[in-house]
Amino acid sequence: MSLFSTPFDTARDTALVTGAGNGIGRAIAQALVGEGVRTVFADVSAARVEAAIAASKRPELAVPWIGDLSKSDACDELLAAAQAGLGDITHFVHSASPPRREADHALGVDRRTWQEMHAVNLDAGFHLARAIATDLIAAKRPGSFLFLTSLHAGTPRNLPHYSTAKAAMAMLVKELAKTFGRHGIRVNALVPGAIAAGGFVADPALARHIPLGRLGEANDLAPMALTVLSNKLSAYVTGAAFVVDGGLSLTNWFEPPVLDG
Repeated sequence: MSLFSTPFDTARDTALVTGAGNGIGRAIAQALVGEGVRTVFADVSAARVEAAIAASKRPELAVPWIGDLSKSDACDELLAAAQAGLGDITHFVHSASPPRREADHALGVDRRTWQEMHAVNLDAGFHLARAIATDLIAAKRPGSFLFLTSLHAGTPRNLPHYSTAKAAMAMLVKELAKTFGRHGIRVNALVPGAIAAGGFVADPALARHIPLGRLGEANDLAPMALTVLSNKLSAYVTGAAFVVDGGLSLTNWFEPPVLDG
């Protein structure tokens, strides 16, 4: 049997995906259940989760969870629900992120928007990963975590709350990988480019800056995500960041923001 035909141990592996209601998180969650992995679909929108699960190949393997990860108690509630539904979580994907508005540049973003972006991306990502890792370490079980960062972890985006949150996540991946590695828990990052899904509304004209000639789609990320998550396919990979952008990072395409008044 080919190694690629069974990337997961479907009898033992379980997954939790945040932001699973739309965009990249949805594509990864659907791909996981498609591979036979029981998966928590976590999102702030009940309608999105319901639609994502209904459109999955194996909806019977999906467990829905609805909540706002910018709230301080939400992580504990999500973990309790995941534990009740699936037991120990072995694979964690953190894709949740609030919507972005071009008006939220350095002179426009308000305190609440700044805090919410960091709370969902960074705070929730850290607390969920640490709690899941703590349970795995106690059970002496391996795990694999994947954080969705951004090209703008290293390139300004005119959205300082977003770019700084993603930059912090990129370092968090390295910190967690270094700490958890001796316990058999791998932590990596997926770095999307211009993906026309989720919170990013892409201008079709952006395709001229992409060497592969088109905007990305959420499903372009799923095969790489599953490969990195798989303890069979990527057993010796941790603390790494995998760029999936069609070559867009070979250029810097954003101009400074237009400041009215």
